Amino acid sequence: MTRKTTRLVLLVAISASLGGVGYKVAEQLWLMKSREFKKNPLKVLDYLPEAALQIKDFHRSQVDGNRKVWEIFGDEARYLKEEKQAVIKNPRILFYSKDGKTLEATGKEGNLFFTGEQTDPQGSIDRMQMRGDIQVSYQGFTFNTDELLYFKSKDQIVSPGRVTLKGDGMELEGVGMEIAIQDEKLHLAQNVKTKLQPDKISKKGKSQ
Repeated sequence: MTRKTTRLVLLVAISASLGGVGYKVAEQLWLMKSREFKKNPLKVLDYLPEAALQIKDFHRSQVDGNRKVWEIFGDEARYLKEEKQAVIKNPRILFYSKDGKTLEATGKEGNLFFTGEQTDPQGSIDRMQMRGDIQVSYQGFTFNTDELLYFKSKDQIVSPGRVTLKGDGMELEGVGMEIAIQDEKLHLAQNVKTKLQPDKISKKGKSQ
C-alpha cells in the first residue's frame, strides 16, 4: 500500500469515527432536549420559527412552597411568543387562599401574560384576564360579569364592569369589584344596589 493510499484510508477512518461521535453527541443532545420539552413544553417555542404553539387539554398551576396558589384548565391553549402571552379557550381558574378557601371562575376565553424574555411555563405570570359569560363561585356567593383580571403583584382579582352577586339570602349589583384573595375581602366600588331575601336568611339561620 502506497503512502498516498494509506493517508486516504486513515482520512476515511477518521471521518467515519468523527461521524460516529457526532451522531452520538447529536443523539444525546436530542434526548436531553426531549426530556426538557416533556418537563417544560413551552421550551419548544425557542426552537420553532412560528410565532404560535397550540396545546390541547391545557393545565398549569403555581405552587408557593407546599401550597398551591392557583391553577388553570382549558380546552386549548395557543401560545403567542412575540406577545408573551397564552390564549386559553374555555378557561377554568381556581385560586386558593392560605386557609384553604377556594375561588373558582369560568369563562369563554382567557389570557396569561408572561414576564421575562421567554414564554416559560415554569417562569413568572404577571397577570391573567378572562372574558365572556364569566361565573365566579366564592364563599357561598355566585356572581356574574363580563371581564375578570388577576394581578399577581397584589394577589387581587378585579372586575371593572357590571357585577351581579347572589347568595346568603341577598342579591347585590354594582360596577367595579375587587377581591383580595388572602385577606378574603370583597368590595363593590359604585352604583351598588342590595336586595335582601329574609325568608332565605331565616331558613339558613334555622338550619345551622
